[in-house]
Amino acid sequence: MAHSTIDVEHLFTITADLGDNTHALIRNGPAGTRVIASVTGGSFEGPRLKGTVVPPGGDWVSVRPNRIIKLDVRLLLVTDDDESILMTYQGIGTPADDGPTQLRTAPTFETGADAYSWLNDVQAVGIGTSDGISVTYDIYALS
Repeated sequence: MAHSTIDVEHLFTITADLGDNTHALIRNGPAGTRVIASVTGGSFEGPRLKGTVVPPGGDWVSVRPNRIIKLDVRLLLVTDDDESILMTYQGIGTPADDGPTQLRTAPTFETGADAYSWLNDVQAVGIGTSDGISVTYDIYALS
């Protein structure tokens, strides 16, 4: 099987602030321990769009017995020209013993805004980290 290269376009860098999640634990469920992490704000900026992350938003995290994290995130992005974009993604987080958690995700977008309707057909990938206080990703569109 021949390997091909993947072309990507940098869409934006996003930082989302995490809230206090101590009351949102479901321990030892069938998918591991579930933590519902609220997102309290943040910002994003790239060549074609920028704006803020607006609550409510969150991550329905499952922490597996091997400490690997399964992400299930929904965020509302509001552009600097006041258009709304829903960003959803799933992915995997790998915690480090002495540093930030490494995150790999697959975002998709939904908007009714004509200026950003091109996002509705984008499959993206996100590469990022979390320090437990915030998450930061570089988001790329797959060509």
